[in-house]
Amino acid sequence: MFVSDRQVAFVAPVHAPAWKRWLVLSPLARLVIFLLVFLPMVKLVTISMHALGWTHGGTPLQVGLGQLVGRVVPALAAYLVLTLLIERRTPQELLSRTALPRLLAGLAAGVLLFSAIIGVLWLLGAYRVVGVNPHAQWVSALLMVGIGAGVGEEIMFRGVLYRLVEEGLGSWAALIVSGLFFGAAHIGNPGATLWAGLAIAIEAGILFGLVFLLTRSLWICIGLHAAWNFTQGTVYGVPVSGFAADGWLVSVRNGPAWLTGGAFGAEASVVALCLCLLVSVVLLRVALRHHLLVPPAWRRSARPEAPLVVATPA
Repeated sequence: MFVSDRQVAFVAPVHAPAWKRWLVLSPLARLVIFLLVFLPMVKLVTISMHALGWTHGGTPLQVGLGQLVGRVVPALAAYLVLTLLIERRTPQELLSRTALPRLLAGLAAGVLLFSAIIGVLWLLGAYRVVGVNPHAQWVSALLMVGIGAGVGEEIMFRGVLYRLVEEGLGSWAALIVSGLFFGAAHIGNPGATLWAGLAIAIEAGILFGLVFLLTRSLWICIGLHAAWNFTQGTVYGVPVSGFAADGWLVSVRNGPAWLTGGAFGAEASVVALCLCLLVSVVLLRVALRHHLLVPPAWRRSARPEAPLVVATPA
């Protein structure tokens, strides 16, 4: 499951003209290209979902489908343009024969990790189940915060941002930059605070980045992300990144916000931060032991004795 050597997915061909290497094939240029495709697609899909009535005024299933399409289609379309047309490679991190088992592994890891967080909160008296809700709107939650958020956000933050920053500045910078942007993306959510954004950046942004670093698979990250959200909200009835949950378990959280996560949810809890940091430390030690961290581009070019395993354009 681990990559066998320090790896980046793409390097510009040496025979490409200098202007093309800078204006089309450089990491920054490809990030801009992704955004130029992604942002108009978001607008187009939003207009289409509104025309269909699959917005806030529709049924729960329609809203869920609208959110699923809105979160997945623009990110996926822009990523395929980036990889197939600009990088001219098949994105093995996404289009792989091992996608299903890796997705299942990610789903299992997400369920176990967030169940451990809830278990610790329960042992501390900060989480308590007060009833059950068999009529929870689980299908719409699965479509929106599960599949939609898992696929869309992992493509953007790990497939694009992490990968391109790593290609230029190395793995350490990629972990920090993608983690901070991931946390910042949640600052505008209901109940969010600076602490909540920082907690998300550290516990999820860096953790998901390390998972991608070790496996070079978006599907494990997608499964982990989707199961984290779905387990938190629909199973345990805890707000997901500030959004109210309609869970099978009706629960209450007692204690200070630093322990329970407050209105933002358990993701802003010091328990989640500590457990995820512990997992991240383990993953980082594995990456260091197997020499999987990619150095910055200028150090790679100066060390030909440590070749990269790369996929070059056809």
